[in-house]
Amino acid sequence: MRIKWTTLYVDDQDRALQFYTDKLGIQKKADFSQGNYRWLTVSSPEDPDGVELVLESNTSPGGKAYQKALRAQSQPAARFLVSDVQAEHDAMADTTTRRHRTWY
Repeated sequence: MRIKWTTLYVDDQDRALQFYTDKLGIQKKADFSQGNYRWLTVSSPEDPDGVELVLESNTSPGGKAYQKALRAQSQPAARFLVSDVQAEHDAMADTTTRRHRTWY
């Protein structure tokens, strides 16, 4: 058994997708819509067939409550692993260029 999807509730799926792809260098994996529902996932280019992060709209009462509770406790909804935190910080702080990078 392995984990395939994990959900992150977001305020705006388009903005979240832009952040994860442009700022963090994560790639879009799936993007399907049916009516008002959108299934949107991203994955690490280092492991494209690995775990996918579902960028789920927080429009549902449960999603919004979960997101609000995590924020109230200053609890992160997701954690990422990098080999050089300072390099990642510097790259994310550099807003003058669009970020294209490989994962360590």
